[in-house]
Amino acid sequence: MPSDPTPPAPVFPDSYRTARRLFRAAAHEAGATLDEIRNPRGPGPDDTELCADIAWAGPPGATRVLFCVSGTHGIEGYCGSAIQAGLLRSGFGASLPADTALLMLHALNPHGFASFRRVNEDNIDVNRNFVDHGHRPHNESYPELHNALVPDHWSGGARTAADRSLAEYAGRHGRRALQAAVTGGQWTHPDGLFYGGTGPCWSHQVLREVVRTRLIQASHVGYIDLHTGLGERGAGEPIFRGGRDPDAPGRARRWYGPALTISEEGTSSSTPIAGNTATAVADELAWLGPERLLTAITLEFGTLDGGQVLTALRADNWLHTRGFRAVPDGSAKSLADDIRAQMIAAFYPDDQTWRDSVWRRAVQVFYQARAGLRMAAA
Repeated sequence: MPSDPTPPAPVFPDSYRTARRLFRAAAHEAGATLDEIRNPRGPGPDDTELCADIAWAGPPGATRVLFCVSGTHGIEGYCGSAIQAGLLRSGFGASLPADTALLMLHALNPHGFASFRRVNEDNIDVNRNFVDHGHRPHNESYPELHNALVPDHWSGGARTAADRSLAEYAGRHGRRALQAAVTGGQWTHPDGLFYGGTGPCWSHQVLREVVRTRLIQASHVGYIDLHTGLGERGAGEPIFRGGRDPDAPGRARRWYGPALTISEEGTSSSTPIAGNTATAVADELAWLGPERLLTAITLEFGTLDGGQVLTALRADNWLHTRGFRAVPDGSAKSLADDIRAQMIAAFYPDDQTWRDSVWRRAVQVFYQARAGLRMAAA
């Protein structure tokens, strides 16, 4: 941990356009090299150009790299972007040990980021897309829940019946089983929640390209994927996601201490998920050479309780798959505004206390990762 106080809090942006501008400005100020990969599907809301931006701070041939991604789940990129820009502006990149670099991928899912949605332009949950699409996992529990998660109507008897079905499932199997069935990922219902797609989406391809081209010289990668919406409010839970050598879990515990959780051991606010970004990082590093080490976490900042977050996700999904066809034109905008407000409360609270807590915790975790990479070189 640094002996200095936490750097001044960054600006928490109010739009994707602002977030991108602040990130790129911070990267320039930090002396980082900058590149962009444009989303070929075209501009986003308000004709905004959608790009994944890549910043590298440190020696070009560094063999140890701290790699951070924001915006895997679009709307969660607002918080992640603030952390990335704040770290760059604080001089964190310049404070890294010798032979160590900072790699930041900003807005992996810029469409969801710009649209205040969690998914991409095809309703794909990017963090469930990194699977072998020739042999996709099968979530046998999801089909039973699909109609309740995405009812035909978001009010009245249909909504009441849908909520009752979910409560009954939790009563029969337990809330943890409901969470696993809903959030683990599904590849059969394109209009559903946590849909992993039928092939690698654009964001999937971008992440693999960045690993192949930017980490070719890396012998050890510390990976942090920034997320919001799960766990204790503002707490910042480091959830173990990889690598694949036998010491990886123990190494992660040495880096992050007793706060580290592991979904597969039941210690995390997250149940196990398939197809997350760390899978791709591990795959690509293994392809580059079996001696490459990966220490990967998701850094998850809680917001509301799980039921409220799920309700926001259901409402947003319903709006975009059913709602605009099911409500009169005059009320569509009001309904969309209400649902967007739910999404913001669930993934990017307009709460200075929460944002201050997020920033303090993020600084702590990134300095733990820096110390871990230094230990790896000893």
